[in-house]
Amino acid sequence: MESAVPDVLAPDLRVVFCGINPGRASAAAGAHFANPRNDFWRLLHAAGFTPRLLDPCEQLTVLEHGIGLTNAAYRTTKGSGDLRRGDFEGAAARLEQLARELVPAWIAFVGKEANRGAFGERPQLGVQERRLDATALFVLPSTSPANAAVPWEERLRWFGELAELSRPVPRPAVRALLLDAAGRIFLHRFVGPREPGVWVAPGGALEQGESPEAALRRELAEELRLDAPRLGPWVWRRRHRWYWPALRATLDSVEQFAVVRVDEPTRIAPTAHDSLFAGPDTVEEHRWWSAAEIAASPAKFAPRRLADHLAALLRDGPPPEPVDVGV
Repeated sequence: MESAVPDVLAPDLRVVFCGINPGRASAAAGAHFANPRNDFWRLLHAAGFTPRLLDPCEQLTVLEHGIGLTNAAYRTTKGSGDLRRGDFEGAAARLEQLARELVPAWIAFVGKEANRGAFGERPQLGVQERRLDATALFVLPSTSPANAAVPWEERLRWFGELAELSRPVPRPAVRALLLDAAGRIFLHRFVGPREPGVWVAPGGALEQGESPEAALRRELAEELRLDAPRLGPWVWRRRHRWYWPALRATLDSVEQFAVVRVDEPTRIAPTAHDSLFAGPDTVEEHRWWSAAEIAASPAKFAPRRLADHLAALLRDGPPPEPVDVGV
């Protein structure tokens, strides 16, 4: 079913707000939360998500502030109480696909019923234990006038908490595309009890005052005992926002990738090291991959289109300027 109110979405957003379904005022306006008695747009501004109060007809401008909009159910009703269980069929799968393909840092449900409709569970307000791929979930009070029992101050408190948790913290980082003579790439991942992890190139964040080259040499020495590596050109760049519970922060990672040729793969000796991904129950895995093996694997890789970008790099050589490889 198509919605009378189109989704407002883009890759790598700070927060995607998910309402329960379009009401008649929203359907008539073709805009989210268009009922003038709905507090959503006022709360969005009061919590600091937008620099000024936006009118619902300006909804496309939220993308400029890293915000997206969608609904758990697409059918228009007079009130959410008129929804049926079938209206939420496929909602969980659609939100999972949204998280997997667009990789927002957060999906925030505007009201408990939006979350319950999608997942069939009764959530508490705030951060949820459930995640969708790398996307964190948050449940807000409903902003509908039908939820008048929850005062403005209480709604604003929850919007303010989400604003604080989702505020991006800059984290410049570097990664090494370690390539052997056969064109294979060295990747690692951290595997936890409930999370298979993501295969990524080794690297890490820059320290204060550190150059990208110095940071990459330090990371390779610390993580792989690879001294005096032959750093090639910087070929890729990647930006993604993600919430890390241990830090209670949403990191805005801007990564640079440099080619590093390794004549003897046995020179690499992975060591245990501190990482945001390493918890008490995680295990670090390492492996050399060909582009074809990555393309055929069901595992998760970062960037998502790693196989395509690696194949292009091996076929065409380093680009004249670093290529944006997406999330």
